Amino acid sequence: MAFNSFRDFVERLAAAGELERISKPVATELEITELADRQMKSAGGGKALLIEKPTVNGQVSPFPLAINTMGSAKRMAMSLGADSIESVAAELGSLLKARPPTGMREALKLLGTALELRHARPRVVKTGPCKEVIHNFEAPVTGTQAWAAAPSTETATGMANPATLLNLPIQKCWPMDGGRFLTLPCVVTKDPDTGERNIGMYRMQVYDERTTGMHWQLQKVGARHGRRYYETGKRMPVAVFLGGDPAFTFCATAPLPDGLDEFLLAGYLRKASVELVKCETNELEVPANADFVIEGYVDPKEPLRDEGPFGDHTGYYTLPEPYPVFHITALTHRREAIYPATIVGAPPMEDFYIGSASVKLFLPIFKMNFPELVDLALPAEGVFHNLVFASIKKSYPMQAFKIMHGLWGMGQMMFTKYIVVVDEDVDVHNTREVLFRLCANTDPQRDSIFTKGPADVLDHATSEIGMGTKLGIDATRKLPGEGFKRRWPPLIKMDAAVKEKIEQILQAK
Repeated sequence: MAFNSFRDFVERLAAAGELERISKPVATELEITELADRQMKSAGGGKALLIEKPTVNGQVSPFPLAINTMGSAKRMAMSLGADSIESVAAELGSLLKARPPTGMREALKLLGTALELRHARPRVVKTGPCKEVIHNFEAPVTGTQAWAAAPSTETATGMANPATLLNLPIQKCWPMDGGRFLTLPCVVTKDPDTGERNIGMYRMQVYDERTTGMHWQLQKVGARHGRRYYETGKRMPVAVFLGGDPAFTFCATAPLPDGLDEFLLAGYLRKASVELVKCETNELEVPANADFVIEGYVDPKEPLRDEGPFGDHTGYYTLPEPYPVFHITALTHRREAIYPATIVGAPPMEDFYIGSASVKLFLPIFKMNFPELVDLALPAEGVFHNLVFASIKKSYPMQAFKIMHGLWGMGQMMFTKYIVVVDEDVDVHNTREVLFRLCANTDPQRDSIFTKGPADVLDHATSEIGMGTKLGIDATRKLPGEGFKRRWPPLIKMDAAVKEKIEQILQAK
């Protein structure tokens, strides 16, 4: 199901009893974080919040703010127009099984083909709701301006001031943050050599009304595009959009292979091709139904600038590091836009549900390359990449280690610090059950492996940024071929007939 706007999605949440409206003014400085954090840490992810009067430096912003909109299993499924993420994954899996691939490269090619067959590619239209209000900073400045920027080509009806980065309800999330950060920006870039598009999600620290940081990390596709521009010295066009169909936000975070257009996945998920419009000040294209679009560029000739600190998904602050500066050339938006936001920090948070949905959606692709794989889980305590539980149908010695190395070679799985592999009868989504097998089924020296590889640049524990060690633990039953010379004991289980009889007795009471 396609949503026509972010407001459309928010209203759908309200109708389903998944939204709480806050009518009193709430400060974007820390207060919204405290409200949202309490919801995110409630059972099942709590409720989504619509802050109707967010304040910026004590002044009410022209735009309401919505947060935690995908912070539960139900809301995550609703954002993709589905009853459950599992049903979406099953549908995608059935498409891919039509012609099983013979290798990883073919599997990724098949994924793109399957998405393209189901729904048309994104299509370009002349205009859309995201251009209802246009502020072109590059237009000639004439006359007296109410703010230090170029004039708007149109102003929103009833809006006291034109929208700028200084009156959007952009949060300062945590006390030691270096400033205000856009936390759900979908960043559009293109490979200057191939023209392939990428939509990534990189936090953006607001420096002033015309510049922000661009925190694309070393291994991200946007950073790879940026390096090519730095090599040529040419100015790099960048577009950032917020809101619109929530499928866009999900796809910007999804671990798609480099070169596969996120708008293609979005079209598949929403069962309708994505309508795109060209930006006002560069040649990039953005969703026509986005709520906000921020156009601009990164100048390779400009020195990097310190960005941060930022209270991150690791549960710790990431300290200042130099990143490119994003210069804004235009800001466009809907007249009645809603600003989408999230916060990250000590788990569980909204990002846990987004990440879990990605794992479930791409599990069929993993299974094509690893037929023995039964299930994967990224526990909230592992803050995405740090900890992965995998269950396998084991049939030969050392198979668990084969899976570990395979997963470390799969895209963003390269950041995983700890992988624990268990047998197929273990529910990897039950951390207690996994820890029981980990403690019961392992000899630490025999069943562990250390290796080196890339690390998340946000990981403060590594000795060097972007590189570190990984630990894999085989918590499966051991086979004779793995050097285990004893008999493996059976797991304690009650007889099925007795369980059934007791069930009948209890029901009869």
